[in-house]
Formats: sequence, C-alpha cells, structure tokens
Amino acid sequence: MSPRTPLKISQRLQHINTLINAPYDHIWDCCCDHGLLGAALLKRKAARNIHFVDVVPNLMFEVKLKLQRFFPDGELDKPSLDIASLCVPSADSLWQVHCVDVAKLDLAEKSQRQLIIIAGVGGDLTIELVQQIMARHPQHSLEFILCPVHHIYKVRTAMQQLGLGLVNEHLMQENKRFYEILHLSTTSQIPLTSVGSVMWDMDRELDRDYLQKSLKHYRNIDQGLLKTQQNGLLTAEQQKEKTTIDQVIAEYQGLGYNPASLLSPAIPSQLEPS
Repeated sequence: MSPRTPLKISQRLQHINTLINAPYDHIWDCCCDHGLLGAALLKRKAARNIHFVDVVPNLMFEVKLKLQRFFPDGELDKPSLDIASLCVPSADSLWQVHCVDVAKLDLAEKSQRQLIIIAGVGGDLTIELVQQIMARHPQHSLEFILCPVHHIYKVRTAMQQLGLGLVNEHLMQENKRFYEILHLSTTSQIPLTSVGSVMWDMDRELDRDYLQKSLKHYRNIDQGLLKTQQNGLLTAEQQKEKTTIDQVIAEYQGLGYNPASLLSPAIPSQLEPS
C-alpha cells in the first residue's frame, strides 16, 4: 500500500480505478476488503476524501494500520487535524476508515459530490445496499459504481426501479470470469437498460463470448421450466419466473448479434416430453 511502490490490485479493481476521473469531494470504497482500490485512489488523489468502509473489524483494523503507515498525513479523524482546513482545497487527499454496515452509512453533506463504489459482492446484497443508502439520503445527488459478481440482470432491473440513470458501463473479463461495471447516477437522464447498451462491441470476441454464455445460462433455466410445464407441474411462481426468463432471452437476442448457434435451443433434448 506504499505510495512509493505500485499497488498490486486485480484487473477488475484497476479497471474501476481508471474509470474515476471526475473531481469528487468524497469517494466511498464500500465492502473494501483489504482496501486496495481505495489505496490506489488515495495514491493518485482521486478525491479530496477517500473513505474505506467494511463491516469486518479485523480487516478495518489492518487497513487503518497500513494507511497510518504509508499515508500518515492524510488521516481524516486525527485529533490534530484542523477541521476548518477541510473547507480549503488541498493538494493531498484525506482518508478515513469506517467499520460499519454499508447500509447504515452516513454520507457527507448533500452539497458535496460523492461517489459510492460497491464491488465484489453478490447481486442481492448490492441491491440491498444501494436501496438503503438512497433511502437514508433522499435529498442527495449520488453516483454509484457497481460491479456485482452475480445476478447482473436483477441488479440492472432494480437500479432502473430506483430511478438511477447511466453514466457509463463496461464489460471486462478476468480469470475467465466476466464482469459488468456500472457507473450510475441519481441525476443522469440516460436510461439504464436491462442487458446493457454502450458497453457492447460485437466486433470484440469477448463481447460475443459473453453474450453466448449469458444466453446459454438463461436458456438452460428456460428449458428446465419448459419441461416442468409440459409435465403439468409448473407452479404459479415458476410460471412467473418463466415469463421473466423468456423476456431476458428476447432482450439479449435483441442486441443484434444472433448467429444460428445462439438461436438454437441450448439443450434440445429437454424440449421432448419424458
């Protein structure tokens, strides 16, 4: 975590780091784990204030010790810090560690520009955290960078329902795993779509592979539900799920890259009644 040596962070976190170029007053690195992303942001002074947030006490104790060692002059809650200086632009970034549930986070004043990063956790938790943060700060204009590890379609749909608009979005791959990175805002007027828009480039093999993998995943679910339906065992809840899955498949197909291998059923044998 030294400011004098390169930080060894994952490609995913480095990609998020490179997306942050606007002048923020506060960046909140939530569920920060070992604090590597926040440290990279602190090193390049990406915001006046960098916050490290996680609910695990041992991790936060370790992060604070490292920050005190390598960035000793930037601690926001040091007793010797002149709080009045926070109103004066500074060449250096300040940092603060918060051992707290992200859902209960108290943000800075609404007049300040703030970015909240939630990466590396599941889709359901991502949704819950964004919902709670927005509910606690209804008057704030906020930006989010989200990179969930699962259930991206569900996350996108939930963010639409919260009224968040698109700033940017990116698709990447690391260790044979695909990730969507969403940069969203409460003030953006650009609609967020359920399957992505500006992130797609079908000239890239990565994008084509991701689309094929996504369609295969949802088709497998659909074929299982169809088999249950043909056997007369589909519940009302499963019928609702099948309707949603059919919609997801149609939206992915609507992206405009539909070779025959993607249009054919993923598991044809499951279409036949048993």
